[in-house]
Amino acid sequence: MRRAVCPGSFDPITNGHLDIIARASKLYDVVHVAVMINQSKKGLFEIEERIEMIRQVTADFGNVEVESFHGLLVDFCKQRDIPAIVKGLRAVSDFDYELQMAQMNNGLSGVETLFVPTNPTYSFLSSSLVKEVAAWGGDVAHLLPPLVHEALVDRLGKK
Repeated sequence: MRRAVCPGSFDPITNGHLDIIARASKLYDVVHVAVMINQSKKGLFEIEERIEMIRQVTADFGNVEVESFHGLLVDFCKQRDIPAIVKGLRAVSDFDYELQMAQMNNGLSGVETLFVPTNPTYSFLSSSLVKEVAAWGGDVAHLLPPLVHEALVDRLGKK
């Protein structure tokens, strides 16, 4: 069985993330979406909320498993016998950082990293940017799955 992981904070998941996960789901039998727990950062959405949103928006793929992780991604991979990490690249600046991570991960564990160029429609997109624009009242509906957009608007309305 061919397995891969798509890691990230997904706070919240965007259409760019979803595009990479969808493309990976066509290449692998099982795609694990690993939602990173970073104790030093307070996200807009709790980890369990992110996991539930991702489960809902990936349900139609049929081969996506979503869970959280804390620590080294290679340990997550070893524990689940996952030989590949799939990462989307938006720009050359992403490549510089991600290449170092890929080489470190491979050196630590033999896990390979596959880089997938982002759909040009989403080449500028990040969760941070979406949150910032939405917080100032900008329309980000076209950048998020509808249920995620609804949750974002609701959350920001309560802040």
